[in-house]
Amino acid sequence: MKRPAFSLPRSSRWVPGNQFELLENGEDFFPRVFNAITKARREVMLETFILFDDKIGQELHAALLAAAQRGVEVHVLVDGFGSPDLPDTFVGSLVDAGVRFRIFDPGRRFLGQRLNMLRRMHRKIVVVDGELGFIGGINYSADHVADFGPEAKQDYAVQVRGPIVAQMQHFTREAVLHRNERKRHPALDAASQSHAGTAHAIFVTRDNHDHQSDIERHYRVALRSARHRVVIANAYFFPGYRFIREMRRAAKRGADVRLILQGQPDMPIVKTAAGLLYDHLLRAGVRIYEYCDRPLHGKVALVDDDWSTVGSSNLDPLSLSLNLEANVIIRDRAFNDHLYGRLSHLMENSCKQIEAVAPGRWNGLRLLRSYAVFHLMRWFPAWAGWLPKHQPTITLANPGTAAAEPTGSATA
Repeated sequence: MKRPAFSLPRSSRWVPGNQFELLENGEDFFPRVFNAITKARREVMLETFILFDDKIGQELHAALLAAAQRGVEVHVLVDGFGSPDLPDTFVGSLVDAGVRFRIFDPGRRFLGQRLNMLRRMHRKIVVVDGELGFIGGINYSADHVADFGPEAKQDYAVQVRGPIVAQMQHFTREAVLHRNERKRHPALDAASQSHAGTAHAIFVTRDNHDHQSDIERHYRVALRSARHRVVIANAYFFPGYRFIREMRRAAKRGADVRLILQGQPDMPIVKTAAGLLYDHLLRAGVRIYEYCDRPLHGKVALVDDDWSTVGSSNLDPLSLSLNLEANVIIRDRAFNDHLYGRLSHLMENSCKQIEAVAPGRWNGLRLLRSYAVFHLMRWFPAWAGWLPKHQPTITLANPGTAAAEPTGSATA
């Protein structure tokens, strides 16, 4: 398989001088993003898994359209599986205004059904003028705002300023721009960017070539160093053996390890799968909370007093072994403390704590089930490599027709 032209070096170097602001749910996130696009002067780079033609999608559409019409260079990349059936009028009006609208591996249907369900472009990134960035788990759909009703999602993102934004810009441009386009409009250099705050950060991605386990690796390193507290809030939780082992070890050496999962899942199998791990974690001292107000869609975590992460990566086989993901790792006491406060509020007011089963009620079947799931998970990364691989394409919508033509390959 042909390698992508661009691959970030292994993400291990902390970049100082950044400022992060936590954005909770669409009520915080969408106004910030739309306002940033409205004020864009030169360039907007936007990647998302889901873009729907609903009230949120229409607001984004209007902001992108206005930016393109005033001469801003606008690039949009959506996942073909996550953003199906966008109307020709939606895409066509953007393309006619000059927006470079691309679709990641739209694939073909078989008997009316989409078959490209695995290896998704799951990132959610926005970079405006190389100076302001957004990254997290929030898609562009109406189910990320509270007035959607009981199925509205609880989710998180961050607004980013500082040198790390230049890395985000470089990455998003390399993902979609041709070499001659990149030469005409070079990305900003992180070293030349002025400091915006005190946070150190790493921009870390997951692909299926050189960075297959980078995000999980950062989690495991942080868990290994945990001394007094760990809080992980993740919508889809079914990680590998080594991840679970580090959580158990942290709890056994005295760290207060807490896990916030879905109690009102958007897909019932999510709760069933995570529930298979409960006994194994609880017996090691991990505290488990189920968020019950509405579906949890967040992908955030913190360790001790200054390590945090926010991004698109779940802790399940799809995100850890198949999807294309992006997170930021943050070292900043103020951000860590604020995130801890918000997650504590969730645990105290909207969660049900899962109690360990009393020894007398333990039965052999549940013990066998927990043991089997825990140890079988260690083999999943190898199994993922056996799944069918294909050469995904990024297609570019044509002016006037909203049809698409292939423009290049992407990491699979």
